[in-house]
Amino acid sequence: MNEAPSQRHEPHEHDGPEDGAGHEGPRPSRRSVLWTAGAAGAGLGIAGLGSGSAAAAGTGQAAGAATAAREAEAPRGKHKTMIGVPFERRATVRVGIIGLGNRGMGMLPLYLDIPGVRVVAVCDPVKDKAAKAVQLVTGAGQPAPAVYSKGENDFENLVERGDLDFVYIATPWDWHFEMARAALLAGKHVGVECPAAMRMDQLWDLVDLSERTRRHCMQVENCCYGRNEMRVLRMAHAGRFGKLLHAAGAYNHDLRQLMFDPTYYEGPWRRLWHTRLRGDLYPTHGFGPIANYMDVNRGDRVVRMSSYGTPALGLAEYRAAHMPPGDPSWKESYIESDRTFSLLQTAKGRVLRLEHDVSTPHPYSRINSLGGTKGVFEDYPERIYIEPDQSNDQWGDFSKYAEWDHWLWKEHANPPGGHGGMDYIMLFRIMQCFQLGLVPDFDVYDAATWSAPVMLSHASIKAKGEPQEFPDFTRGLWRKPRQGVDSPKPTA
Repeated sequence: MNEAPSQRHEPHEHDGPEDGAGHEGPRPSRRSVLWTAGAAGAGLGIAGLGSGSAAAAGTGQAAGAATAAREAEAPRGKHKTMIGVPFERRATVRVGIIGLGNRGMGMLPLYLDIPGVRVVAVCDPVKDKAAKAVQLVTGAGQPAPAVYSKGENDFENLVERGDLDFVYIATPWDWHFEMARAALLAGKHVGVECPAAMRMDQLWDLVDLSERTRRHCMQVENCCYGRNEMRVLRMAHAGRFGKLLHAAGAYNHDLRQLMFDPTYYEGPWRRLWHTRLRGDLYPTHGFGPIANYMDVNRGDRVVRMSSYGTPALGLAEYRAAHMPPGDPSWKESYIESDRTFSLLQTAKGRVLRLEHDVSTPHPYSRINSLGGTKGVFEDYPERIYIEPDQSNDQWGDFSKYAEWDHWLWKEHANPPGGHGGMDYIMLFRIMQCFQLGLVPDFDVYDAATWSAPVMLSHASIKAKGEPQEFPDFTRGLWRKPRQGVDSPKPTA
């Protein structure tokens, strides 16, 4: 694929779902949080973030590791697994959207572009945004959707509607669990933006709720559907890289200007995360695709994770250079590592690397690398070296491997929407699985796995790199190979 970087990067720059947990102290009043744009509030207690956070902070590395091991143990399941459970077949999928900020409003037109999808309800406490959403829906020739704008808890009324099949959540992080929980309990399938939740117990609760309600709760991770990612995935599964050994993913994206822009975000929600956590705040863009390469939860699983972080200097330096005296940001103390590095080991002994950096100047990169006994792929820029195609230490041209494109990209060579088209490809596939009554490409176990590094990286950094045991959200069912994003083209 020869897309320009501007076409391929920044998969969730406009997300509404990137908002706040935090330092020791009570959770803010709901009324202090404008969840559409993500005003963060005072934050959640570190002790609730899971897998050794509090112990590592208070009683040292050994206690932290012991706590992590205990909390990583899978709670006994009370209900049948959701692995392999298909959607109920729906000729028309009826969608409700919660959150109409940058991300939600950007995804709305894509839902409207997919045949057989109706947007029947929208929710946002900012009435002007809801009104704009109604105009988009009616402009696409659909009936006006119901509007839920009576305060920040009106989503509770949306999810209770009897004419909804799928609820899409594009709100700040600290609302993801509460909204997904409400939708599941109301009998709706859920697609939630990244990450799925901000505490380990909440991830387990989503797993349990999905199993209990028999409804899917999915992390709508668009990078899993990038053209490069899907091509590499098919090549990996066909053995072109040999036996897989290592992979790397990242979210390295200079967001300093946007985080200090007084109009881009409604409130400093994105920046406030840097006053609360030290770890990888946004792991899923890098982790999701490489987890797919390695068949995580489908024949392998991550068993432990170690993280290290640099000093937190970038945002303070940017503030000193660009923000006037008296700006509210001068009251903030940043603790988030400018760059985090995490190593994850799988049950098969393979090694994954994750990075996160939104605070220093650098070109955009998700790294997106995969290596095996027959060669390696590296992205940003894309290049490949596999035997016997390449030799003499010279990179090969990845564009010559277009034959390996996933069938979704062959059917939709020029998809609408941003981020190089992967947003549309992802939504099209989810809706297709719904319409045909298929098993979705990913499930609640993937959502929990891809989100867990938020808590585990923070805990490991506080414990000076002490390895954190990685929960098995599948409760042992990861050993059975099964299909995922590299799914066959439906014949129906």
